Amino acid sequence: MRRTARPLFLLSLLALPLVGAAAEAQSIAVEDARVRAVPPGAATTAAFMTLTNPGETDRALVGGASPLAGTLELHNHAMVDGVMRMRRVEAIPLPAGESVHLAPGGWHLMMFDLAATPAEGESVALTLTLDNGETLNVEAPVRRVQPMAMPSEAGGAHEASSMPSAH
Repeated sequence: MRRTARPLFLLSLLALPLVGAAAEAQSIAVEDARVRAVPPGAATTAAFMTLTNPGETDRALVGGASPLAGTLELHNHAMVDGVMRMRRVEAIPLPAGESVHLAPGGWHLMMFDLAATPAEGESVALTLTLDNGETLNVEAPVRRVQPMAMPSEAGGAHEASSMPSAH
């Protein structure tokens, strides 16, 4: 009986790093993922979500892919010379212990060259890539997304009805 206990004990020691690796693979939590519903024939859409980094190490979202899109890019909106502009970024920072909201008017994922028009009620597969090589697989429902809210000089927000609705 003692002979079989030792191999089982050694096997359990070998499995410990795998438990740690599984916990590490869940380092970033994804909540409220959604893809913007767009009119038929639209060539682009956007994905939004909340990414939470509960760890003690800063991370960054550095890329992504989807079977729906020929290209998926990381984007942000920024005020440039008094005009709100969308710009491609290399990474979206995910600070340790914080949540980052990908939403209209801020950080978001742009999806180009759509293979099909995403319809409300469908689900879109997304693969997100982090700076440490980790990938997160996300199923994002297609939903109508409200226009982005733009900060006003008084500190409040107003809807930017003149902004394109594709992102």
